[in-house]
Amino acid sequence: MSSSLIACVSLTPWAQEVVSRRHPGLPVAVLGEGSRRIEHVNDLAAEAGVAVGMRESAALSRCPDLHAEVLSGPVLVTAWREFLELLYSRFSDRIEATQQGTVFLKLSLQGARELAVSLQVPVGLADSQEVAQLAALRAKPGEVKDIVGTAEQPLLAITPLQHLWVLGIGAPLMERLSFLGLRCLGDLLAWKVAQRAAFLGAPLSTRLTRLVKGERTRTVQRWQPGEVLEVRLAFDAPLEEPGQAEAALRDLVPGLLDGLRGRTAAYLSVHADTLGGRLSATRKPKWPLDGQGLIRMALLTLSDTQALPLGIDGLTVQLSGFSQASRQVGLWPGVKELDAVRDVLDRFPEALVKVQWRDTQAYVHDAQYVWVDWLSGSERPKTAFSVPAVVRDPMPLPFVSVEREG
Repeated sequence: MSSSLIACVSLTPWAQEVVSRRHPGLPVAVLGEGSRRIEHVNDLAAEAGVAVGMRESAALSRCPDLHAEVLSGPVLVTAWREFLELLYSRFSDRIEATQQGTVFLKLSLQGARELAVSLQVPVGLADSQEVAQLAALRAKPGEVKDIVGTAEQPLLAITPLQHLWVLGIGAPLMERLSFLGLRCLGDLLAWKVAQRAAFLGAPLSTRLTRLVKGERTRTVQRWQPGEVLEVRLAFDAPLEEPGQAEAALRDLVPGLLDGLRGRTAAYLSVHADTLGGRLSATRKPKWPLDGQGLIRMALLTLSDTQALPLGIDGLTVQLSGFSQASRQVGLWPGVKELDAVRDVLDRFPEALVKVQWRDTQAYVHDAQYVWVDWLSGSERPKTAFSVPAVVRDPMPLPFVSVEREG
């Protein structure tokens, strides 16, 4: 099995998925904007007797606990965009969305399992988009269905008719095939090519024949993130030495750190404009990173482009795939602990301090770090921790939190 395959996440219909995630474990339904009739229901609502096409009042009479909502187009588009950005920031930089509810990613088997478990979504894994989507339709939430190699043909043969919409076969054709006694794709493949062309039409028949012969989509396009932090720098003379490139990156990187505003980025991209065109490379930084660490990462990414021997006329550094970094206050963080810290600071504003690192390689301890105030961040003199002469008992040491300078 190859290390990187095509994974498909199938969350159709998307409107039902959005409402279900808002009300987990409850019967839900999606209403039409104008008709106020039921358009989609989940399994719990269907078991309670709610069916597609019912009026809202009739559905509520069948299931009083039903959560029925109307979702407009912009709401669904926004939710879908946020979901894609989440996939981009956490799992892969190659994401291709054909329609709302269906998305393809480049992932390994372990990455697909992490995706399925963390987001509780059905994931199909295969060498092509078509087979991966068919596998995702057979997977359960939180499960990965991997179909690779010799397992593809048996899967295609037992694919039920209701999944053939993936191949472009609509509901009317499915109904006619079901009337003729066909139950799965294998029954349809048993027909001759001329029979399939006469019944399905030439385009669908050709697509089906190519799928069986192995002519499938085996690539995933690179995702274009919605928000990108970017800094650029042009040069009068081409850069050809690593020292010059490092100096240029030292001028560029501080602007990126200011724009992060405490967030983390999933990808760091460096674009080098040369006489022969633009050369690019991307890496995934490991956070937390300070300014020096981000400069080192940018230098390694620049070396991946192999642009220095050609001469660099301009540099562009980008950060994308943003997420808010979580903060753990202690070993067992909770509301009580946060209240305790607040209460201590209210009564003793100078009781808590932090360590701010300056130069970890310094020979003198006083030059390695300084104490700063917990609230204001201002430097606290070392004498502030000495015991006053009027106090006979030693003062207990203040609580200390170690925090590296960002």
